[in-house]
This record gives sequence, C-alpha cells and structure tokens, in this order.
Amino acid sequence: MKNQKIKVVELFAGVGGFRLGLEKNNYEIVWSNQWEPSTKMQHASKVYEARFGTKNHSNEDINEVVTRDIDEIPDHDLLVGGFPCQDYSVATTLYNSKGLKGKKGVLWWSIHQILEKKKNKPKYLLLENVDRLLKSPAKQRGRDFAVMLQSLNQLGYAVEWRVINAAEYGMPQRRRRIFILGYHKSTAIYKELKKSQKSHWLFSQGTIATAFPVNENNAIEEMELKGNLVEITNNFNKNGKLSPFHNTGLLIDGKIFTTKTVPSYEGPKTNLGDILEKGKVDSEFFIDKTDIDKWQYLKGAKTIERIAANGFTYKYSEGGMIYPDALDNASRTIITGEGGKSPSRFKHVINTKEGLRRLTPVELERLNMFPDNHTKLEGITSAKRAFFMGNALVVGVVEKLGKALSERIN
Repeated sequence: MKNQKIKVVELFAGVGGFRLGLEKNNYEIVWSNQWEPSTKMQHASKVYEARFGTKNHSNEDINEVVTRDIDEIPDHDLLVGGFPCQDYSVATTLYNSKGLKGKKGVLWWSIHQILEKKKNKPKYLLLENVDRLLKSPAKQRGRDFAVMLQSLNQLGYAVEWRVINAAEYGMPQRRRRIFILGYHKSTAIYKELKKSQKSHWLFSQGTIATAFPVNENNAIEEMELKGNLVEITNNFNKNGKLSPFHNTGLLIDGKIFTTKTVPSYEGPKTNLGDILEKGKVDSEFFIDKTDIDKWQYLKGAKTIERIAANGFTYKYSEGGMIYPDALDNASRTIITGEGGKSPSRFKHVINTKEGLRRLTPVELERLNMFPDNHTKLEGITSAKRAFFMGNALVVGVVEKLGKALSERIN
C-alpha cells in the first residue's frame, strides 16, 4: 500500500471527528454513516454534510443498510467509529447499564455484521468508546468487552487497546476514552504482532505505544478467552468483583495480555485558559445574578437523603467541585448536557473580567480540537452544538493514532 491513500469507512460519524483526525494523514473517507434514531431532525448529519459534502454519506439506520445489502458499503481498508455508548456511559449508573444487550449497545452487532458479511474484509479497525466498557455490566464485570474481543477473534482479527486521557498527552481536555485497534490476520501487522514479545508491543513497539508512549513498569497478566459468545455472555467473570481487563492490552488467537500503563509525556500542554475566545462574548453565556446561589449549591459538597425503589432510605453524598473551573489546567470532560442556561453541577463555569460565564460553542470545539465554528449552521442552537461536542472525541488523539497506523502500514 506504499503511499496509496488508505480507504476508510466512518460509522456513527457524528460531526466528523474521526474524519478530521485521519484526513491530516494518508486516509480517504470513501463512505460515512450518521443516523440519530430518536430525532426527526438529523442535526449531526446536516453538519457533517455541510462540512464534507453529501457524496458517499448515508443518513440512514446502519442496521437497515447492513441487512438490506452489504455492498452498499464500499470495500475499504480501515473501519472506524465511536459506536454509541449510552448503555455503558457515565451518564447512567452502572446498575442501569444494559451493556451490549441494551438498545444502543446492539449497534456493536452492526459493526460485527459488516466484518462478517464483507467478502473483502477491512484489514484494520479503529474504534472508540467510554472506558466504562472495560468493566460493564455491573453484575459481570468485563463481560461486554470479552464478548467484543471474542467476536473479533472469531472473525480473524488481533486487537490492541488503550484507555487514553487526552490531557495526559498535552491536549486541552481531560477526556478518557478506550481506543481499540484491530488487525486482520491477512495483514503484515498481524504477523508482526504474533511474533513479537507481547510486553515490548504493549510498552514500546505497538502502534498505540508508538503514538502514546508509556512507562514500562507493571507485570502483564495473561488469560485465554474460552467459549462461544453465548457462553461468554452467560459465564464470563460470573463472581468477579473487578474486571480482569486493565487500561492496556491485546488479544491474539484467543489469548489476552493486559496490564496497567502510566503515560510518559514531557511535551507542551494546553490548558482551559489557552483556548478561550479573545473577543466579546454573547450575553447568553453569562450567569444570571439570580442563579448564582443555585450554581454554587450544585457545585458544592452535599449529602442528600434518598429513598430506593424498595423503600430503603439511604444517604447520597457528593464532593465539592472546583468552582469556577481552573484556567491553568486542562478542562474537565465535556458532557452532552453542557449547553443551555439552567444551573448544573457538570457544566463548565469560568471567571472572566466581565463576570462568571459558561463556555461558548467555539471554546467547546477547541477543547475537542475541532476547527472553530465547525458545528455552526443555520437552525442549530448553541445547546445543540454543545451536545455535539459532548458526544465527540478529541481529534488530536485520532490524528496521532492515524499517523502511527499509516506509518506502520506503509
């Protein structure tokens, strides 16, 4: 593939974070899909089309495309996607998380079907999810990830993964996400990984370790994935209190090697203060004086008495948050509920010469390393733009992983 463009299919494309990161390197998006099941107006898809054009972009339920005709999805070298994670996202408590059996978790199987049905299977995969995936669901820690790994193993892929916090590599937001790289057994990388010393791959030689260096310090745990997908679903880690999967690992031929790694980074850092807009900020982002007490209460430490579904009374406590947000550090994670005026524990509030205010859509875009006004489009509110960024990934992480992968392929 010497210096030929690497052909990419982008699933669950959102407003195009994967595309922005990959197109800075040797990649070409040959087909994309974005579909929001619960809304009539397909806002994210509209933004995607406004930025990248309508050609080869699908705004239809991916399950329907895959079921109807797999050849509607062109052959490609790399399949990417941040498959929806509502079922194991931090927004729901672990006890409510339905994991892979949940409605949105089912979308994992549309990826599975593409890999299964395509005659020319993609040689590489790059997937992203919340780090909670490694330990969901609550009653069977790590089961969902084990099912995914075994399904990829059976389809002929080796996999390496890492939980990456963008801020630990100098980027402006503390956003922890798991990145999963897959290599089909027909590729040179698969063969290289199979022959490699697994500790060297995880700590220094692997694609992820090349892009995001770590300190070598912890022992590597090994285990074998046994059983078919139904057996894993029913029996994996049945009585374990903890997930067997650490923040770093790989799977090849049904064998898992996993360890805890610590980032090694000495380069420049971008803080929240560095990305703030310089000009005049619209009054809608300033905190109303009558709401200041409410903001302070929500951000502060408190203990609240609650009643469980079974009538049991318990105390719910939460610690205080830094308020206003510190400007000399990377920002906290943006969540989908970041927009809108209503006081909230989780929205960012900063102190400026003009007073306390929320972050603007451009500032939120900068925290994810998107171009300014990438999501600005007629008919799209600032709250909706904030929602997009709560769902998006940090483009700089994809850019670095894409570069390391493309260098390895070539």
